[in-house]
Amino acid sequence: MTQTRFVLASILLLASQAVAWAGEGGRAGWAKVAEPTEGPSEVVGSYANGCLLGGVALPEEGPGFQTIRRAHNRFWAHPSLKVWLDAYGQRLQSLGINALVADVAQPRGGPMPSGHGSHQVGLDMDIWLRPGPLPSAELFNPKAYSVVQPDGQSIDPESWTPQMLVMLREAAKAPGVERIFVNAAIKRHLCQTLPPDDRDWLGHVRPWWGHDAHFHVRLSCPADSPDCQKQEPVPSGDGCGASLDWWFTEEALHPAPKPVAAGPKKLPDRCRSAVDVEPPN
Repeated sequence: MTQTRFVLASILLLASQAVAWAGEGGRAGWAKVAEPTEGPSEVVGSYANGCLLGGVALPEEGPGFQTIRRAHNRFWAHPSLKVWLDAYGQRLQSLGINALVADVAQPRGGPMPSGHGSHQVGLDMDIWLRPGPLPSAELFNPKAYSVVQPDGQSIDPESWTPQMLVMLREAAKAPGVERIFVNAAIKRHLCQTLPPDDRDWLGHVRPWWGHDAHFHVRLSCPADSPDCQKQEPVPSGDGCGASLDWWFTEEALHPAPKPVAAGPKKLPDRCRSAVDVEPPN
Protein backbone atom coordinates (compact mmCIF):
# COMPACT_ATOMS: atom_id res chain seq x y z
CA MET A 1 0.00 0.00 0.00
CA THR A 2 2.84 2.34 0.87
CA GLN A 3 4.52 1.70 -2.49
CA THR A 4 1.21 2.22 -4.32
CA ARG A 5 0.73 5.56 -2.60
CA PHE A 6 4.30 6.53 -3.49
CA VAL A 7 3.76 5.68 -7.16
CA LEU A 8 0.46 7.58 -7.22
CA ALA A 9 2.04 10.59 -5.56
CA SER A 10 4.90 10.50 -8.08
CA ILE A 11 2.46 10.43 -10.99
CA LEU A 12 0.53 13.38 -9.58
CA LEU A 13 3.76 15.31 -9.02
CA LEU A 14 4.95 14.70 -12.57
CA ALA A 15 1.57 15.75 -13.93
CA SER A 16 1.65 18.99 -11.96
CA GLN A 17 5.21 19.67 -13.07
CA ALA A 18 4.28 19.07 -16.72
CA VAL A 19 1.45 21.57 -16.44
CA ALA A 20 3.84 24.06 -14.82
CA TRP A 21 6.30 23.54 -17.65
CA ALA A 22 3.56 24.21 -20.18
CA GLY A 23 2.62 27.44 -18.45
CA GLU A 24 4.20 29.65 -15.82
CA GLY A 25 6.97 27.28 -14.85
CA GLY A 26 8.27 27.11 -18.40
CA ARG A 27 8.79 30.82 -18.96
CA ALA A 28 12.54 30.60 -18.47
CA GLY A 29 12.75 27.68 -20.87
CA TRP A 30 11.01 29.55 -23.66
CA ALA A 31 13.29 32.54 -23.17
CA LYS A 32 16.42 30.37 -23.48
CA VAL A 33 15.54 29.12 -26.98
CA ALA A 34 17.60 31.23 -29.39
CA GLU A 35 16.24 30.16 -32.79
CA PRO A 36 12.80 29.61 -34.35
CA THR A 37 11.45 26.22 -35.33
CA GLU A 38 12.06 24.98 -38.85
CA GLY A 39 9.23 24.52 -41.31
CA PRO A 40 6.14 26.52 -42.23
CA SER A 41 5.08 29.56 -40.22
CA GLU A 42 2.02 29.18 -38.06
CA VAL A 43 0.37 30.71 -35.01
CA VAL A 44 -0.88 28.25 -32.39
CA GLY A 45 -3.19 29.27 -29.56
CA SER A 46 -4.13 32.72 -28.35
CA TYR A 47 -2.22 35.98 -28.09
CA ALA A 48 -1.74 35.39 -24.36
CA ASN A 49 -1.41 31.60 -24.36
CA GLY A 50 0.24 30.16 -27.44
CA CYS A 51 3.38 29.81 -29.51
CA LEU A 52 4.92 30.68 -32.87
CA LEU A 53 6.13 28.10 -35.39
CA GLY A 54 8.47 29.11 -38.21
CA GLY A 55 9.00 32.64 -36.91
CA VAL A 56 10.97 35.21 -38.91
CA ALA A 57 13.40 37.78 -37.52
CA LEU A 58 12.70 41.46 -37.98
CA PRO A 59 15.70 43.34 -39.38
CA GLU A 60 17.68 45.83 -37.37
CA GLU A 61 16.20 48.57 -39.50
CA GLY A 62 14.14 49.17 -42.60
CA PRO A 63 12.44 52.05 -44.39
CA GLY A 64 10.76 54.09 -41.67
CA PHE A 65 11.68 51.97 -38.63
CA GLN A 66 14.39 50.66 -36.31
CA THR A 67 14.19 47.70 -33.94
CA ILE A 68 15.50 48.41 -30.45
CA ARG A 69 16.79 46.37 -27.47
CA ARG A 70 17.63 43.43 -29.73
CA ALA A 71 19.72 41.78 -27.03
CA HIS A 72 16.41 40.68 -25.47
CA ASN A 73 15.83 38.47 -28.55
CA ARG A 74 12.17 39.47 -28.77
CA PHE A 75 12.18 40.54 -32.42
CA TRP A 76 10.56 37.42 -33.91
CA ALA A 77 7.30 37.56 -35.80
CA HIS A 78 4.86 35.69 -37.93
CA PRO A 79 5.62 36.66 -41.56
CA SER A 80 2.33 38.58 -41.81
CA LEU A 81 3.55 40.98 -39.12
CA LYS A 82 6.84 41.54 -40.93
CA VAL A 83 4.94 42.34 -44.14
CA TRP A 84 2.72 44.70 -42.16
CA LEU A 85 5.72 46.49 -40.62
CA ASP A 86 7.41 46.89 -44.00
CA ALA A 87 4.32 48.61 -45.42
CA TYR A 88 3.76 50.68 -42.28
CA GLY A 89 7.40 51.80 -42.20
CA GLN A 90 7.34 52.83 -45.84
CA ARG A 91 4.23 54.90 -45.18
CA LEU A 92 5.87 56.61 -42.20
CA GLN A 93 9.03 57.25 -44.18
CA SER A 94 6.98 59.05 -46.83
CA LEU A 95 5.67 61.27 -44.02
CA GLY A 96 9.13 61.95 -42.59
CA ILE A 97 8.72 59.75 -39.49
CA ASN A 98 10.80 56.84 -38.19
CA ALA A 99 9.29 54.34 -35.73
CA LEU A 100 11.07 52.53 -32.90
CA VAL A 101 9.91 48.91 -32.70
CA ALA A 102 10.43 47.18 -29.35
CA ASP A 103 9.12 43.79 -28.17
CA VAL A 104 7.43 41.44 -30.62
CA ALA A 105 7.88 37.79 -29.58
CA GLN A 106 10.55 35.28 -28.60
CA PRO A 107 11.95 32.98 -31.33
CA ARG A 108 9.20 30.43 -30.72
CA GLY A 109 6.75 32.70 -28.99
CA GLY A 110 5.41 31.38 -25.73
CA PRO A 111 5.33 33.09 -22.34
CA MET A 112 8.04 35.62 -21.55
CA PRO A 113 9.76 35.62 -18.15
CA SER A 114 8.84 39.28 -17.65
CA GLY A 115 7.14 42.27 -19.18
CA HIS A 116 4.15 40.85 -21.06
CA GLY A 117 1.14 38.63 -20.68
CA SER A 118 0.60 38.48 -24.42
CA HIS A 119 3.20 38.75 -27.23
CA GLN A 120 3.20 34.93 -27.42
CA VAL A 121 2.39 34.24 -31.09
CA GLY A 122 4.29 36.79 -33.20
CA LEU A 123 1.28 38.98 -33.99
CA ASP A 124 1.83 41.63 -31.27
CA MET A 125 4.29 44.50 -31.62
CA ASP A 126 5.18 47.43 -29.36
CA ILE A 127 5.93 50.73 -31.11
CA TRP A 128 7.29 53.55 -29.02
CA LEU A 129 5.56 56.89 -29.14
CA ARG A 130 9.01 58.45 -29.07
CA PRO A 131 10.00 58.57 -32.75
CA GLY A 132 13.45 57.72 -34.10
CA PRO A 133 15.86 57.41 -35.60
CA LEU A 134 18.32 56.77 -32.81
CA PRO A 135 22.12 56.55 -33.00
CA SER A 136 23.41 53.00 -32.73
CA ALA A 137 24.79 53.63 -29.22
CA GLU A 138 21.23 54.19 -27.91
CA LEU A 139 19.53 51.24 -29.57
CA PHE A 140 20.48 48.73 -26.87
CA ASN A 141 18.86 50.56 -23.95
CA PRO A 142 17.02 53.70 -25.08
CA LYS A 143 14.94 55.76 -22.69
CA ALA A 144 11.15 55.71 -22.99
CA TYR A 145 9.13 58.86 -22.26
CA SER A 146 5.59 58.78 -20.91
CA VAL A 147 3.10 61.15 -22.51
CA VAL A 148 0.55 60.79 -19.68
CA GLN A 149 0.21 62.95 -16.58
CA PRO A 150 1.10 61.24 -13.27
CA ASP A 151 -2.56 61.11 -12.17
CA GLY A 152 -3.47 59.13 -15.29
CA GLN A 153 -6.32 61.47 -16.18
CA SER A 154 -4.90 63.21 -19.24
CA ILE A 155 -1.94 63.45 -21.56
CA ASP A 156 1.02 65.72 -20.91
CA PRO A 157 0.61 68.42 -23.57
CA GLU A 158 4.33 69.14 -23.50
CA SER A 159 5.14 65.53 -24.38
CA TRP A 160 2.42 64.78 -26.93
CA THR A 161 3.38 65.65 -30.51
CA PRO A 162 1.60 65.66 -33.89
CA GLN A 163 3.98 62.89 -35.01
CA MET A 164 2.53 60.57 -32.37
CA LEU A 165 -0.98 61.11 -33.71
CA VAL A 166 0.21 60.30 -37.22
CA MET A 167 1.93 57.11 -36.05
CA LEU A 168 -1.23 55.92 -34.32
CA ARG A 169 -3.54 56.86 -37.17
CA GLU A 170 -1.45 55.15 -39.82
CA ALA A 171 -1.17 52.00 -37.72
CA ALA A 172 -4.88 51.82 -36.94
CA LYS A 173 -5.89 52.33 -40.58
CA ALA A 174 -3.49 49.73 -41.95
CA PRO A 175 -5.02 46.45 -43.19
CA GLY A 176 -4.94 43.45 -40.89
CA VAL A 177 -4.98 45.32 -37.57
CA GLU A 178 -7.10 43.67 -34.89
CA ARG A 179 -6.54 46.18 -32.10
CA ILE A 180 -4.18 48.89 -30.94
CA PHE A 181 -3.74 49.32 -27.18
CA VAL A 182 -2.96 52.71 -25.66
CA ASN A 183 -3.19 54.29 -22.24
CA ALA A 184 -6.75 55.38 -21.49
CA ALA A 185 -5.65 59.03 -21.25
CA ILE A 186 -4.37 58.83 -24.82
CA LYS A 187 -7.64 57.32 -25.99
CA ARG A 188 -9.61 60.07 -24.24
CA HIS A 189 -7.41 62.74 -25.80
CA LEU A 190 -8.13 61.32 -29.24
CA CYS A 191 -11.86 61.19 -28.50
CA GLN A 192 -11.86 64.81 -27.38
CA THR A 193 -9.76 66.27 -30.20
CA LEU A 194 -10.33 64.35 -33.43
CA PRO A 195 -12.74 65.97 -35.91
CA PRO A 196 -15.78 64.06 -37.24
CA ASP A 197 -14.09 63.31 -40.58
CA ASP A 198 -11.06 61.66 -38.89
CA ARG A 199 -12.60 59.10 -36.57
CA ASP A 200 -13.18 56.06 -38.76
CA TRP A 201 -10.07 54.37 -37.31
CA LEU A 202 -10.63 55.25 -33.67
CA GLY A 203 -12.64 52.14 -32.79
CA HIS A 204 -9.56 49.97 -33.24
CA VAL A 205 -7.71 51.96 -30.57
CA ARG A 206 -8.51 50.39 -27.22
CA PRO A 207 -7.58 51.54 -23.69
CA TRP A 208 -5.41 49.29 -21.55
CA TRP A 209 -3.25 49.68 -18.47
CA GLY A 210 0.27 50.94 -19.05
CA HIS A 211 0.96 51.89 -22.67
CA ASP A 212 1.80 55.46 -21.71
CA ALA A 213 5.09 55.51 -23.64
CA HIS A 214 4.27 53.10 -26.46
CA PHE A 215 1.32 51.63 -28.31
CA HIS A 216 0.69 47.96 -28.93
CA VAL A 217 -0.28 46.75 -32.40
CA ARG A 218 -2.09 43.41 -32.69
CA LEU A 219 -2.81 41.76 -36.02
CA SER A 220 -5.68 39.40 -36.78
CA CYS A 221 -5.12 35.65 -37.06
CA PRO A 222 -3.46 34.82 -40.41
CA ALA A 223 -5.04 32.50 -42.96
CA ASP A 224 -2.23 29.94 -42.62
CA SER A 225 -2.99 29.33 -38.92
CA PRO A 226 -6.17 27.33 -38.27
CA ASP A 227 -5.18 26.85 -34.63
CA CYS A 228 -4.90 30.59 -33.97
CA GLN A 229 -7.60 31.64 -31.51
CA LYS A 230 -9.38 34.78 -32.67
CA GLN A 231 -10.52 37.56 -30.38
CA GLU A 232 -14.03 38.89 -30.35
CA PRO A 233 -14.36 41.73 -32.90
CA VAL A 234 -14.01 45.24 -31.54
CA PRO A 235 -17.39 46.78 -30.67
CA SER A 236 -18.93 49.08 -33.24
CA GLY A 237 -18.45 52.81 -32.92
CA ASP A 238 -15.47 54.91 -31.90
CA GLY A 239 -15.16 53.61 -28.32
CA CYS A 240 -15.58 57.05 -26.78
CA GLY A 241 -18.68 56.41 -24.66
CA ALA A 242 -19.41 55.03 -21.22
CA SER A 243 -16.96 52.16 -21.60
CA LEU A 244 -14.12 54.69 -21.81
CA ASP A 245 -15.41 56.60 -18.77
CA TRP A 246 -14.87 53.49 -16.64
CA TRP A 247 -11.13 53.72 -17.18
CA PHE A 248 -11.06 56.91 -15.10
CA THR A 249 -12.85 55.48 -12.09
CA GLU A 250 -11.06 54.56 -8.88
CA GLU A 251 -11.52 50.88 -9.74
CA ALA A 252 -9.59 51.26 -12.99
CA LEU A 253 -6.99 53.81 -11.94
CA HIS A 254 -6.08 51.89 -8.77
CA PRO A 255 -7.10 48.29 -9.39
CA ALA A 256 -7.06 45.82 -6.53
CA PRO A 257 -4.43 43.08 -6.71
CA LYS A 258 -5.61 40.07 -8.66
CA PRO A 259 -6.04 36.84 -6.69
CA VAL A 260 -3.34 34.26 -7.23
CA ALA A 261 -4.42 31.78 -9.89
CA ALA A 262 -4.99 28.19 -8.85
CA GLY A 263 -2.38 27.05 -11.35
CA PRO A 264 -0.49 28.17 -14.45
CA LYS A 265 -2.09 28.16 -17.86
CA LYS A 266 -1.55 25.06 -19.94
CA LEU A 267 -0.30 25.90 -23.39
CA PRO A 268 -1.82 24.16 -26.44
CA ASP A 269 -0.47 20.66 -26.93
CA ARG A 270 1.16 21.58 -30.24
CA CYS A 271 3.34 24.10 -28.44
CA ARG A 272 5.03 21.40 -26.39
CA SER A 273 7.13 20.38 -29.39
CA ALA A 274 8.10 23.98 -30.14
CA VAL A 275 10.62 24.39 -27.33
CA ASP A 276 13.60 22.17 -26.54
CA VAL A 277 12.77 21.89 -22.87
CA GLU A 278 11.42 18.72 -21.32
CA PRO A 279 9.18 18.50 -18.25
CA PRO A 280 11.13 17.81 -15.04
CA ASN A 281 11.95 14.15 -14.35
